[in-house]
Amino acid sequence: MEHKFDVVVIGTGSAASTAASRCRAAEWSVAIVDKRPFGGTCALRGCDPKKVLVGAADVVKWARRMKGKGIATGDLHIEWPELMAFKKTFTEPYPGQKETQFQKSGIAMFKGVARFVSHNRLTVGDDTLEARYFVIATGKKPAPLGIPGAALAITSDLFLELESLPKRAVFIGGGYISFEFAHVASAAGAEITIVHRGPRALTGFDPDLVSMLVDDMKDAGMRIVLNTRAEAIDRVDGSVRLHAVENGQKRTFEADLIVHGAGRVPEIDDLSLEAAGVAF
Repeated sequence: MEHKFDVVVIGTGSAASTAASRCRAAEWSVAIVDKRPFGGTCALRGCDPKKVLVGAADVVKWARRMKGKGIATGDLHIEWPELMAFKKTFTEPYPGQKETQFQKSGIAMFKGVARFVSHNRLTVGDDTLEARYFVIATGKKPAPLGIPGAALAITSDLFLELESLPKRAVFIGGGYISFEFAHVASAAGAEITIVHRGPRALTGFDPDLVSMLVDDMKDAGMRIVLNTRAEAIDRVDGSVRLHAVENGQKRTFEADLIVHGAGRVPEIDDLSLEAAGVAF
């Protein structure tokens, strides 16, 4: 079926929703497309659910810091399944809420992969959408690791869906994604190792604050290994192993879980942008 609009927005996250709503308020005809549940990264698999987990970790860490200073911690710990169930009370209703919001605004919704077929047309399944303008707001996805066995590592998206937390976790990459989830997993009782290829973690952040954070994490029992490049992942005897090279020397890190936190890239691979004449 063919449809015509003033603007078609690809993605349903914060940027996409804002663009669609403002164009609709200007009385344009608007369509919005997403191949995933409506809501985008921040609300469903990024900022917001992460804050639920970080909040619980902060409570535990602050209480432990105050042990012997007026706070009796007792058997203070994170009940992981309960925490994940609490997180779902925020994330699971959200796609339906977004759909209701779009419907009330008169925004047409299409679910599926958007692929351009020309500069002013794209397809979503059996539907063809023609428009004067297109907004590409598809967000990001984990960057390809490009190493053998990469599929054995889970992404941050999947970390937020873990029904149980393994005892040992290795994070690839020393950016804020790895640090935030390592903070949570450590507070929940897991043994944590962060493996980063560069000489300093959290590049781009204030170095003095990073140094303080790294010292705090090491005091909490976490290992942060720098100048170490991930080479391969394999599985042996029920564990997963990260093979890496540190200053020319081979190293192996064994764990129950390996998490890919080595950056994200624009999620544009399946849009067929070349058909629209868009360079990328």
